Amino acid sequence: MNLGDLVAELEGGRLRPAYLLAGTEPLLRDDAKAALLRSVLSPSEEDFNFERLNGNQASAAELEEALETLPVMSSRRLVILNEPEGADARSQALLEALSARLPELEDPPTTVLVVTAAKADKRLRWVKAFKKPAVRVECEAPKDGRDIVSFIVAEAKRQQVEIAPPAAQLLAEQVGSQLLLLRREIEKIALLAGPGERIEREHVAESTQAVAEQPVWDLTDAIGEGRGRDALETLDRLLGQGAPAPVVLAALAGHFRKLLRVAEGGSVPGPSFVVQKLRRQARRYSVPKLEACLGFIHRTDTAIKGGGALPPELAIERLVIALAA
Repeated sequence: MNLGDLVAELEGGRLRPAYLLAGTEPLLRDDAKAALLRSVLSPSEEDFNFERLNGNQASAAELEEALETLPVMSSRRLVILNEPEGADARSQALLEALSARLPELEDPPTTVLVVTAAKADKRLRWVKAFKKPAVRVECEAPKDGRDIVSFIVAEAKRQQVEIAPPAAQLLAEQVGSQLLLLRREIEKIALLAGPGERIEREHVAESTQAVAEQPVWDLTDAIGEGRGRDALETLDRLLGQGAPAPVVLAALAGHFRKLLRVAEGGSVPGPSFVVQKLRRQARRYSVPKLEACLGFIHRTDTAIKGGGALPPELAIERLVIALAA
């Protein structure tokens, strides 16, 4: 099941007892969590019936207690367990408890369990336990053109915007699989097209031309090579030239996804010198650090869109310092 399938199922009134949101794309995992929260609880019910557990800290007993607690002034509870992993005794006990509890959850549910995992090896026992009526929701960024176009069409529908097929194809070619940027570009192009108007190919061409011209690769290279001072100077120059914050964040997200793929032994398309450069940069980071970097990028984007406490320029500056460290 993908995010679109999940949303369609929830809109149809189907609610399962457990969901595994698995994949390295934070945007998709967060969208899936938001859709589940809206479907399980009303805003007035969240204070007493929404519980979050950190997989790096929670114990098996805490998970058991969360699943056994009854709803308060509501018909359901939502429990989210983020990133259960690790090889220590506590982590293994937590995963054993998770495996044992999944088949026991009620269907239809009183408590809905959501587990998020950037990596969820299908061979592991706890991952295998997510079988019907529980379900795994794939949250990987699209890798080929057809899947990117499908994301664009679905995202335009979510924003209640109509987009012509040639426009979706051109947008996929211009931006690629940078989901954060695609989301913001559709918002921007819809404003350009006008209220109620369909996005056409000419709207995309006019709006995204500047995106391709921004030299954000200078910034990603400086960060990937650990040249923090150069990275900050490049960032200052980009922002001073009017580069939109979403463009910068999307470029960083795309670059770190490539580094993660290389660090995990995967391949990335591109000329050999680019691939070699990515391999050199990836050696500076561990896989968990790259995953943490992607999470930091996404949280910064969310904070900027949600009007966080810091000005956007300062939020991105802090992000660049952390990524280059």
